[in-house]
Amino acid sequence: MRNLIIVFLLLSFSFGFSQNKNAEKPNPKATSGASPKKAPKAAYNQYRIITLQRDTTYVDTSLSIKKEYEYNYLRKDIFGLLPFANEGQTYARLDYGLKAHAAFPEIGFSGKQFNYMGVSDIKYYSVATPLTELYFKTVMEQGQSLDAFIAVNTSERLNFSIAFKGLRSLGKYINQLSSTGNFRFTTSYNTLNKRYYLNFHFTGQDFLNGENGGITTVDNFESGDPAYDNRARLEVYLTDASTFMKGKRIFFDHNFRINSTKGNNNLYLTHQFNYENKFFEYNQKTVLSTVGNQKIQRFGDSYLSSNINDQTRYNRMYNKVGAVYENSLLGKFQFFAEDFRYNYYYNKVLILQNGTVPSSLNDDINTVGGQYDYRKNKWNGTFVYTNSVSHQSLSNFDAKLRYRLNDKNEFVFQYQMLNKIPDHNYNLYQSSYVNYNWYHTFKNEKIKNLEATAKTQWLDASLQLTSLNDYLYFSKDASDPQQQIISPKQYDKTINYLSVKVGREFKWWKLALDNTVLYQQVDQKDDVLNVPKIVTRNSLYFTDYFFKKALYLQTGFTLNYFTKFYINDYNPVTAEAFVQNERKIGNFPMVDFFVNARIRQTRIFVKAEHFNSKMTGNHFYTAPNYPYRDFMIRFGLVWNFFQ
Repeated sequence: MRNLIIVFLLLSFSFGFSQNKNAEKPNPKATSGASPKKAPKAAYNQYRIITLQRDTTYVDTSLSIKKEYEYNYLRKDIFGLLPFANEGQTYARLDYGLKAHAAFPEIGFSGKQFNYMGVSDIKYYSVATPLTELYFKTVMEQGQSLDAFIAVNTSERLNFSIAFKGLRSLGKYINQLSSTGNFRFTTSYNTLNKRYYLNFHFTGQDFLNGENGGITTVDNFESGDPAYDNRARLEVYLTDASTFMKGKRIFFDHNFRINSTKGNNNLYLTHQFNYENKFFEYNQKTVLSTVGNQKIQRFGDSYLSSNINDQTRYNRMYNKVGAVYENSLLGKFQFFAEDFRYNYYYNKVLILQNGTVPSSLNDDINTVGGQYDYRKNKWNGTFVYTNSVSHQSLSNFDAKLRYRLNDKNEFVFQYQMLNKIPDHNYNLYQSSYVNYNWYHTFKNEKIKNLEATAKTQWLDASLQLTSLNDYLYFSKDASDPQQQIISPKQYDKTINYLSVKVGREFKWWKLALDNTVLYQQVDQKDDVLNVPKIVTRNSLYFTDYFFKKALYLQTGFTLNYFTKFYINDYNPVTAEAFVQNERKIGNFPMVDFFVNARIRQTRIFVKAEHFNSKMTGNHFYTAPNYPYRDFMIRFGLVWNFFQ
């Protein structure tokens, strides 16, 4: 990690030196005492960040309450997610509305996907001069978190960027190590006449986590006994188990305009390619878990007495080709065809008493579809329909309409009707644990989702209505509270979900109060989709300039809270959350105190996390048997270089 930081700093300074060398040419008048001219500084809008959908934002070095919310391992606002005790572990989902749905199947293992950067998470750049960003934050124990990137335009038409996010944190509890890495490389290119555009990226990502299965005796944790203030003294279920996921992806998206000059009517050919492979592994050397003086089989019977090593492999290839007709008055009309091929596999076929478990799932899915884009004045709309033309049942209709009244008021309406193929680990899984071998042919999930969002000068508000049919989930099968045997299920009734989220910031003098409140309600016959009714975040903070406005200070308190509910438990063998209806978690406040500062392009963050933990008692959890984080002080910075 230390070597990586040095490499990025050297690259930053070397690019900066070469940039300045070219920008500031020697002035012949310098010999007569005249000072040389300096090249003009680049404007902020010459440092662009571009998404795959070609939405453009600019590099922002300001310090706001939003930057405070985004200063975390995921580098985004995590309202609605509750992190586990150690940095780099999974998250408990408090807001079901955060879950995105796609028609094509994925590998599964959702607990490992929070930090896995997908195609839409990769950003592309266009910068006037080399741009570098360094993110650093301390962790729980013995390690650090770093995210660094550099973007360079060799010309106005060609950009390269390289980035790496790395984390190592030992954690406070036994067997809780997190060691992760996200490498990204991107290229953007367009021809001089702007007929051809290309976005390319490569990612290599890996996530290693020690899996302790949670603490065995919650009474010891909740007792407040000072002997257990050292969390490493608390007994855990698994002392040598771990999970490891890695993935590599090659992706490019390019288009070519057929007509030589752009006019009121244009015709484009488009192509998108994605090849990705993933690997998941569960390791456990010691099969029996120790609880006091007892030896228990935490995950039931096993075919092996030691050294469990379950491995799942997956690869997929995706091609999308299309033609686009663009009219300056009517918008864009696109027709496309998709080819999606996957192979999800193990190294053996299992012949069991209750049936045969095959070694693989593989298929070739072909779809055709159309897309209409309209951007005119204050209106911006996208309408997409996709339907399978091969033997699988798959369809997706997605409509999104945005109306921008002015700079302060915007309204968005979205409707999605989805017929989704199940993720692979619902249908097939193999393990050394007897009860963790299954093969199913579940029905497609049917999802209808309606969202309305308003961002106004008075408040931000959103409404979401979701209807779920043939909903897939994992649930606990064992009656013994010390055993954790789970399996996939499909709910044969309808689940209706409602959420309303409202946000408003009040400002007076140099004080501000930022509030976000989420209300959720689920209509279902059985407790399958469990969410808290209320989730809230409230920040009271003070801001001001000091030292002749050289320093901008932001300091205050943030309260996070959610009501009690049957929160999902976590299973490390499958890296999946599963439904439990035995213990409610919640109703504990989490208060943070922060002091942040900005000096030029550097933002410094200091936070006392959950500093009220000793005042409210040890009743804070992210899942049954998984305590939430204790009080600790963490600090770090985000530093931008514009060479």
